[in-house]
Amino acid sequence: MENVRNLTPASAPTSGIIACGVYTAGRRIADIPIEEAGEWAKKSGHVVWIGLLEPDRNLLLRVQAQFHLHELAIEDAEHPHQRPKIEQYGDALFIVARTAQLIDGRVTFGETHLFVGSGYIVSVRHGPSTSYAAVRQHWESCPHSLAKGEDFVLYAILDFIVDNYMPVLEQIDDEVEVIEDRVLLKPMTGPDIERLYMLRRDLLRLRNAALPLVEVCRRLTSADLPQIHTAMHPLFRDVTDHIRTVQEKIDSLREVLAFAFEASLLVGQSQETAISKKLASWAAILAVPTAFAGIYGMNFSDMPELKMEYGYPMVLATIALICAFLYWRFRKNGWL
Repeated sequence: MENVRNLTPASAPTSGIIACGVYTAGRRIADIPIEEAGEWAKKSGHVVWIGLLEPDRNLLLRVQAQFHLHELAIEDAEHPHQRPKIEQYGDALFIVARTAQLIDGRVTFGETHLFVGSGYIVSVRHGPSTSYAAVRQHWESCPHSLAKGEDFVLYAILDFIVDNYMPVLEQIDDEVEVIEDRVLLKPMTGPDIERLYMLRRDLLRLRNAALPLVEVCRRLTSADLPQIHTAMHPLFRDVTDHIRTVQEKIDSLREVLAFAFEASLLVGQSQETAISKKLASWAAILAVPTAFAGIYGMNFSDMPELKMEYGYPMVLATIALICAFLYWRFRKNGWL
């Protein structure tokens, strides 16, 4: 039986430490200080789960000392903007995943760095990211699943990260539907085109953040990683399926935005063509009286029509008939 001191919560959390708990048989038995994490992780059947939020170097060095983490992995965890990847340092794994949230209409990215070894898992969050408290609460209510160990916690976090791509895509999808409905009514304005470009670029960045996780999960299902039990392989393959779904959704939205832009150009060209036809039709109609007025305004003394008694009304009638015929013809052809 564990002593009473370890069953009570630790003192007020240090800055950057979200949680530091010990689990056995899938149940949380103690909140501990960082300095005790290494000893707990060595105990058979115990798993230490540490969550850090934008820790400073001093805190990372404290964690490193407990689990003997590689210096290169600590440097990566200290400095975000890493590409999603998986690295093996001795008996520990270091995994980088990108998180995404939609803030003020733009997709913003954060990072989660994960250290996984025998009896422990450490998550380090940087930038915009949904708290993993929901992951803890959910799986703490399912101790049978959580009892599978640190590799199951790794699966739970990666699955949570990938699942949180979908709300971002759903919000973008709603905006894309609005763009689709509006694009056939009128051509896009400058701000509309700028917004469409921003959406396509954000979707590409999201694709670049999500797709490398396919390779991460492939490595996690390979036999050369003893930290991952064979029974966990189907779960990581399930995460891969989710990533493929995200990829298909992103590609679909990017195609729709491209089609919307092309449709907007076609609508704009169609409206310009219609206006050009109207202007050309009226120019042709107005050219008739202009031509007659030009001929009879040349002021020559020997113009036979000038002496006709009914010449003036005949010319006006001829102009009116020709203009009426042209108007009817253009109207029939759909130019007016």
